[in-house]
Amino acid sequence: MKKHVLVANDDGINSGFLRALVEALEPYFKVSVAAPKSEQSWIGRAISRHSEIKVEKVDSLFSEGIEAWSLDGTPSDCVNIALGHLLETPPDIVVSGINIGFNTADILVLSSGTIAGAIEGSLWGHPSIAFSQTIPHEIYNEIHSKGGVPTAEFSPVLEASAEKAAQITLQTLESPPDQGVVLNVNFPNNMHKEAQTETTCPAKIRLGSLYRQTKPGTYQFSYSEGTIIETDGHSDREALERGNISISPLNFSHAAPKNDKKVKKTLN
Repeated sequence: MKKHVLVANDDGINSGFLRALVEALEPYFKVSVAAPKSEQSWIGRAISRHSEIKVEKVDSLFSEGIEAWSLDGTPSDCVNIALGHLLETPPDIVVSGINIGFNTADILVLSSGTIAGAIEGSLWGHPSIAFSQTIPHEIYNEIHSKGGVPTAEFSPVLEASAEKAAQITLQTLESPPDQGVVLNVNFPNNMHKEAQTETTCPAKIRLGSLYRQTKPGTYQFSYSEGTIIETDGHSDREALERGNISISPLNFSHAAPKNDKKVKKTLN
């Protein structure tokens, strides 16, 4: 019997990158999908506390036999509601992505809705992975504006990344990480079947202001690449620059260590 995977994302249920991941997983898994109705990028682990969340069955968006739901909430909402209410049986693993663009460095890891979806799965005790795809700057806006429909030249890259994502998902089930560890996987913009994998850590960067003034008293989001403030050769950004796949284990089980004497002293 096939293992069961729950798939989420932050780019929305209609993302072409989500569809590529689902199609790559389908030969190996029973696939269920719970994704936001619209894009929820940069929203982190936001939970919709003060609004009702509507859930719509959208099986027709995917192949026959795949259960899928669209939710007008955040990625964390999607995974939480799916695990708590929508799935008849718990999944063996939760994956999120493939994100349109990379999710590297501390600030993006903390802000990413894609990673938040994987974190939610991990909090329920499931092995969880976040997948993201680096895209060349010159074609990013085109792909993003079309909802994750890759250009003809980029399609083989996305296909290779999706297939590798399926392999990583299978391997993670065979040898799952410790409880509380989420795997943050980023694929290079020249991804191919022979690409090597590196175990990495999030790069240390300083983004500075993420807003520009549009008129007095009004500011609008404006992404900045930021400045790298620390390099050691093992960061996710550096692995991608080498054309390799970056896998950063994000250990949230140590977010509040139980035996930290300094913490205990402070609390006392």
